Amino acid sequence: NGNNLPTKQAVVDLYKSNRIGKIRLYYPDEGVLQALRGSNIEVILGVPNDQLQSLTNAGAATNWVNKYVKAYSQNVKFKYIAVGNEIHPGDSLAGSVLPALENIQKAISAANLQGQMKVSTAIDTTLLGNSYPPKDGVFSSSASSYIRPIVNFLARNGAPFLANVYPYFAYVNNQQSIGLDYALFTKHGNNEVGYQNLFDALLDSLYAALEKVGAPNVK
Repeated sequence: NGNNLPTKQAVVDLYKSNRIGKIRLYYPDEGVLQALRGSNIEVILGVPNDQLQSLTNAGAATNWVNKYVKAYSQNVKFKYIAVGNEIHPGDSLAGSVLPALENIQKAISAANLQGQMKVSTAIDTTLLGNSYPPKDGVFSSSASSYIRPIVNFLARNGAPFLANVYPYFAYVNNQQSIGLDYALFTKHGNNEVGYQNLFDALLDSLYAALEKVGAPNVK
C-alpha cells in the first residue's frame, strides 16, 4: 500500500537476488501471482477478511480456489492459505472463520492440491489471556470457545496455526515489566524463567495455550 512502488516482477527479482525464499500475500493479486510463476518462492496466500463471509458458501469457496490457487498451482509454490487475519472472537466475522476454512479445505481437496498446501487462519497474541510465564500461557475465556473448533479442524488436517507474533506491541503495552533488550534479542543470559527474548516467550505461551485447548500436536 503506497505510491511509486516497484513493479511486481522487480519485487520478485529482488527476492530471488537476495535468496529470500518465502512471501506472504494478504490478498490474491493476480499480477503478483503471475510474477511468482516459476520462482520457487513459498507463498502464504491470504483470504482477506472482507471476503470471509462470502466463502461460507461452498460454491464461492470453490470459485475462489479455482481462480487464485488452482490456476497458478503448477508453477507457484503455495504453502499455506491463510483464511482471515486477526479475527477476534467478538468480531462480526468470527462465525465465518470456521465455515470458510472448511469450504476452502474442501475446494483444495477437490482440486487434488491438499498434498501441496495447508489451510489455516492467522491470529494475534492478544487472544492470550495470560502469556507469562510461558508455561502458563492460556487463551482468554472468550477466545477459548472460538479457538477450540478451529484448532480441532487444523489437527484433523495436519495444518499449523498461523500467529502474528509482535514483540513490539507486547513491549509497548508493558514497558514497566519488560526490558527493551529482552524485546530486541540483545539481552545477555536468560531471565528468571529461562528466556532470553520476548519472541521465544510469546511463541512458547502459544504452544502452552494450544495444549490447554486439547491441541498439543498443532504446530
